[in-house]
Amino acid sequence: MVSDGGGVTSTSGGAEAAIGSPVMPTLLAGGRRATASPGVWSVFTVPNYRRFVAGQSISLVGSWTETIAIALLVLSVTHSSITLGLVVATRYLPVLLLTPYAGLIVDRHDKRRLLMLTSTVLGLTTMAVGAAVLGHVIAIWQVFLSAMIFGVMTSLDNPARMALIPELVGTALIRQAITTNSVLANVGRALGPVAAAVLVARYGLGWCFVFNAASFALVVIALVTLDARTLNPTVPVRRSGGQLRDGLAVALRNRDIAGPLSMMVFVGTLTYEFETSLPIFAEQTLHGGATTYSALTTAFGVGSVAAGLALIRWPQTGLPRMLTAAAGFGVAMLLLVVSPSRDTAVAAAALVGVASIAFLTTGNGTIQIAAPPEMRGRVTGLWTTAFVGSTPLGAVIIGVVAREFGGRGALAVGVIGCVAALVAGLLVLRRSQRYFASPIDLP
Repeated sequence: MVSDGGGVTSTSGGAEAAIGSPVMPTLLAGGRRATASPGVWSVFTVPNYRRFVAGQSISLVGSWTETIAIALLVLSVTHSSITLGLVVATRYLPVLLLTPYAGLIVDRHDKRRLLMLTSTVLGLTTMAVGAAVLGHVIAIWQVFLSAMIFGVMTSLDNPARMALIPELVGTALIRQAITTNSVLANVGRALGPVAAAVLVARYGLGWCFVFNAASFALVVIALVTLDARTLNPTVPVRRSGGQLRDGLAVALRNRDIAGPLSMMVFVGTLTYEFETSLPIFAEQTLHGGATTYSALTTAFGVGSVAAGLALIRWPQTGLPRMLTAAAGFGVAMLLLVVSPSRDTAVAAAALVGVASIAFLTTGNGTIQIAAPPEMRGRVTGLWTTAFVGSTPLGAVIIGVVAREFGGRGALAVGVIGCVAALVAGLLVLRRSQRYFASPIDLP
């Protein structure tokens, strides 16, 4: 038996797991004891988590600033939705191809050191693009090259970052930590477009990339200053044959991993393609530009933050609750599709943000709790593959649909993705008693 110190006990094979009593005392980072139902902001009592989120928060603002800048750069140079879709696909194709194995690398190595490596490479790459834009020597091949490097590093960065969170806070605070991280990501989504609009208007597009490069430096500083003595590290997995297969088997046998993963395949591929669909919707459908795109993205982020703050207080996990979130996501997307004006589209985008954060945090929390600690890298790698790795296919689909049917058609594909996810989750739920291990009793 392997216990992760937070009331979750599982066999080494991961086929069985159970949550302890809600009043069972558990160890937090640093050896302090708390109940399994901690206060809303208890996660911020952990110094290492405070350092980690401080660096990540600024970096997320920088990342969304760059995301806006890349879309504007590609559209200004090529005026092609297909090219934009291909750039986005190039950013995420390595995630699709490499993340399953990258998750195993995460399980085998120190997660903090891996994040130092990925942040350094991403920062240097972003700085190079910014210098090329500021020097007026940027070419589309450079954008594709930087997109490829981004994808390779992201395949390692995402599972390492998710798997590090339990090591920072302990399992007793995992729901609050995951939800808080999602909230901060969407604070970045809300503030990034504002920062991009200001930087583009006052200083030029290239400074968006410079700002993001500087933010990666802060991430490295935060990781270097973590107190290793108060971490709860998982013992690195030794090399042996069949470890990728073992991780996949654990995921397939547990309803609370298989269900969220199958749902995320559809949402990640068809719905969460906002880097491609929103700028096209803003430019071609709403006849706006950078300001309209920024307004939509900011509204999305504001809605996500508002919902996330509520979810910190009432964190949600479990496949049934994820099904409810998927249904709400589909309704919100439909409202965005039929929005007749810029103002109504902005309001609908806020509702999409509310629904999306509920879906993402519920799914992420569910699989992290269900995953055996020694396999979190592999399980979160599968989640990253389903969420981010599916983007290459989805970006091309959205680009083609947008060319034929416009921005509304591109967003309508996202509604279809939510419906497909709902059907997939219901099938897993219906067949769970026959095909899957007994699910964790997730509160």
